[in-house]
Amino acid sequence: MRDTVQNGTTIKGQIRGGRKQSSPGLLVSQAKRVFLSGLFYAAALSVCLNLLQLTMPLFMLQVHDRVLNSQSMDTLGMLIILAIGALVVLGVLEFIRALSFQAMGGALVRRLNMPVLAAAVQASVDQGLSRATQSLRDISELRSFLTSSAVTAPLDAAWSPIFLGALFLLHPLFGLIGAVSAALLLCGGLITDILTRQLTKEANQTNIEAVSKIGASLRHAEAIEAMGMLPALAARWRALQLEALSAFETSGRRSKAMSSITRSLRYSIQIITLSAGAFLVLQQEITPGAMMASSILVGRLLIPFDSLIDNWRQWVLAAGAWHRLEAILTADVAIRQTMPTPHSSGDIVVDKLIYAAPGLDVPIIKGISFSLSPGEVLGVIGPSAAGKSTLARLLVGVLRPTSGGVFLDGNNTYLWERSSFGQVVGYLPQSVSLLEGTIRENIGRMADSDPYKVLEAARLADIHEMVGRLPLGYDTPVGDGHLTLSGGQRQRIALARCLYNQPRLIVLDEPNANLDAIGERALIRAIQRARESGAIVIIIAHRPAIMQVADKLLVLENGRITQFGPRTSVVPATMPGETTREVAAI
Repeated sequence: MRDTVQNGTTIKGQIRGGRKQSSPGLLVSQAKRVFLSGLFYAAALSVCLNLLQLTMPLFMLQVHDRVLNSQSMDTLGMLIILAIGALVVLGVLEFIRALSFQAMGGALVRRLNMPVLAAAVQASVDQGLSRATQSLRDISELRSFLTSSAVTAPLDAAWSPIFLGALFLLHPLFGLIGAVSAALLLCGGLITDILTRQLTKEANQTNIEAVSKIGASLRHAEAIEAMGMLPALAARWRALQLEALSAFETSGRRSKAMSSITRSLRYSIQIITLSAGAFLVLQQEITPGAMMASSILVGRLLIPFDSLIDNWRQWVLAAGAWHRLEAILTADVAIRQTMPTPHSSGDIVVDKLIYAAPGLDVPIIKGISFSLSPGEVLGVIGPSAAGKSTLARLLVGVLRPTSGGVFLDGNNTYLWERSSFGQVVGYLPQSVSLLEGTIRENIGRMADSDPYKVLEAARLADIHEMVGRLPLGYDTPVGDGHLTLSGGQRQRIALARCLYNQPRLIVLDEPNANLDAIGERALIRAIQRARESGAIVIIIAHRPAIMQVADKLLVLENGRITQFGPRTSVVPATMPGETTREVAAI
């Protein structure tokens, strides 16, 4: 019995071969373990670093109380050697800790970049481009955060009891001042979080939305410029930016205000510490060296808390980036087989196929079933919004069926491992786009392609001479910001990409939308050659001329098949509305 995809899950017994596929939840757990193991290592280094931070107050204490009293140059020399040695070790450990965070960020990127990219592509299919591009930015921002100085502040604050203990050893009053001061700064940090967290989150979300919208709009720059839409677009962009800016400014004012308060408080505490030390010296309870050492210790005790308040916004933004990455990785994304499947030459069977888009109760595709054999050409026609393009995406496994499935030689096209599936399938989507690269790379599907196969696909699509007239031939760069090609040229290059490596299943969605008569004749010849080679070809089109090459016709209305059979038997049928005119013209 064939595997099916039902309610977003695969049946038990799904074959998984080759390298074991990690589930999204496992990937997130592994990333957390990488972070926690790196954090544990950095925390161990932080213990040594904070102990070495005692070098300066101890040196000051010994110089005042021992060297000045004994006037011993030997003692001073030995203290200098020990202090400089300790500071050198401190610098080396600081460097090692920085490298550990850098390695942690690199490990997270290497572990998550491919899963995030795969999830981003799936999210782009399901939810649009903005979600995908933001995920790629999030992983970069998270790596930048891990290599910044902000990440070390909590570790230093965690080991602040070392300095607090040293203060108590000098005098209980110094310990009390240090404990109260740390508590006050910690309260300041909590207040800063309460006052700014929600505002920062809202501002960041609004800014992401604004950048995503303007980025998507700029892809249609020609229409914006030609029809004078820039003022209206700028007004919408300005409104979103002002909303984000207002939230950022409010959050920034509150954060800066708390930072200023805590910094003033920290300086005041140091004055209080020196004053208390002077009082204790006058009372002959401590030495002048202890007074100087206590001032340094209090300052060192409070620096991590002050840094936490200053860098609080970076922590909030990093936490938001991680939560978005976790959400996209654990979302209901495509789960494919990992075992490559060899080339297939069997029938394609569409079995009780149902598809309902997320958030919609009414299915777009409603219980479709049909089959095709190698060497057959099927034409799919129907009115607009009948579900034709959705059917094309289901045939090539881009969308996950709600129920039923599409099977090529018995293999589920949705579950099929993507690399091997791409070797047997050619797809020309309705919205034609070329990737950043050369024409050769685009035809060869961005892989290290065989030049002979590239030329073969170009000749099948009848673009070899057209490419030869371009500035650099097959090495001509295309994509955004490069050579401007006409819509017909782009569509014919995309057709060559579709025909590359002689795929066994070819799905063409409006392949002649931008073609002239010469291009359409070339398209028909390419379809005839694919049929002669034993490929299954499925054409979705509104223009009737291309359907003359079809062996069978499928009439789709409101997500259902109203007619299916040989072209000669379907054409005479009478159907209401737009479909009648389409079929009658064939």
